[in-house]
Amino acid sequence: MKRFSVYLNFDKKTEEVFQFYRSVFGGDFLTFNRFRENPDTSGLSETLKDCVLHVALEIAPGYVLMGSDAPSEFNFDPFPGNNSYIMLEMDSEAETDTFFHKLSVDGKIEMAPQKTFWGAYFASFTDQYGVKWMLSYSESQA
Repeated sequence: MKRFSVYLNFDKKTEEVFQFYRSVFGGDFLTFNRFRENPDTSGLSETLKDCVLHVALEIAPGYVLMGSDAPSEFNFDPFPGNNSYIMLEMDSEAETDTFFHKLSVDGKIEMAPQKTFWGAYFASFTDQYGVKWMLSYSESQA
């Protein structure tokens, strides 16, 4: 496998979401394209032309978060689901705490960072955009 990626769709919020994630993880977008860059934009409003066609952000070496706008005008109905998480294996408890505090702002905490019976320092939550996260550090992972 070359790399693991997670792909997220939002209704005209992708740029906001990915700017937030970039503020947390740092770095530059690997790609950031708008619908207006398509050769044929006939029939698209200016609002839709400004929507994100594709964005990719490396959040750690080899781990890329990708996304696009899936507006209702295109017959999409994206909504936060409850069956998928983005799982990050962290390098330390301190790093776990740092990312937990940044990503969980205005979100819903399921489990604050804590040591678990399975030997990990673990947290889970839903961020302010409805994306579910798990953060885990284990000395055996290190």
